[in-house]
Amino acid sequence: MTISVWQAAIIALCACLSSMPGLGGTTFGNYTLGRPLIGGLVCGLVLGNLPMGIMLGAAVQIVYIALVTPGGTVSADVRAISYIGIPLAMLYVSSVGLDPAGAEAQGFAVSMAATVGTLGTVLFYGTATINLVWQHMGMDWVKKGKLKSLYLTDMALPWISHILCSFIPTFIICMFGSDMVQIIKDYLPMDGLAMKTLFTVGSLLPAVGVAILLKQVVSKPVDFLTFFFGFTLCACMGLNLIGCAIVGGFFAIINYNIRCLSLRPAAAGVASADDDEEDI
Repeated sequence: MTISVWQAAIIALCACLSSMPGLGGTTFGNYTLGRPLIGGLVCGLVLGNLPMGIMLGAAVQIVYIALVTPGGTVSADVRAISYIGIPLAMLYVSSVGLDPAGAEAQGFAVSMAATVGTLGTVLFYGTATINLVWQHMGMDWVKKGKLKSLYLTDMALPWISHILCSFIPTFIICMFGSDMVQIIKDYLPMDGLAMKTLFTVGSLLPAVGVAILLKQVVSKPVDFLTFFFGFTLCACMGLNLIGCAIVGGFFAIINYNIRCLSLRPAAAGVASADDDEEDI
């Protein structure tokens, strides 16, 4: 597998768009297009191996499933994770012939994503720093009464920041991705201690993502039942994440209907009491 110029350009464009919170709000930009699961889907489509992209993207998504950016604080850049880490992982997995669904391939993808994501914070803060220039220009235009010029500050000038800190770095790294993967293969053989350590650490990182998620959503012990039920489905029935999500959806619909039924008698009782008062 190799990455051509147009493939690198498309991946770089997606990285550029996913780093723009203003793109349909953070809902579409940072928190949808930039997520590893969506990034794996996009990279799989662009590079011509959709199953591999989805499998590696899903493995990486578990690590960053609870990643948020409170107050602009970024511990890992999902843009770099999704559109630099996943393409490089796909190149490596394809070149060494690993099974994308196997623990070694997914462990390498997670380790690569973690490394790239940490370095990607430099790109994030670089973008924010350059945007300060446009903000100062906007303030000057406000003082001079040039309010229509604020459209440039909001919609046009930030593209320069994202092209410099998102598009260009992603394009260059993806274009030379094959060479980087070859260097990894030459200096870090599959049976070496370094790669075995990388696979082991990568297989443990998803536990960190799940732990962060549990810390955010679990407020009482009974909330653990949902997660234990999902792990039971995987262990006993051999279901994957998609299968577990479908089964969970069925239970959610059943629970919703039960809740609705439990509210109907109370509403009927109130109505009958009102009728009695009118008769009196």
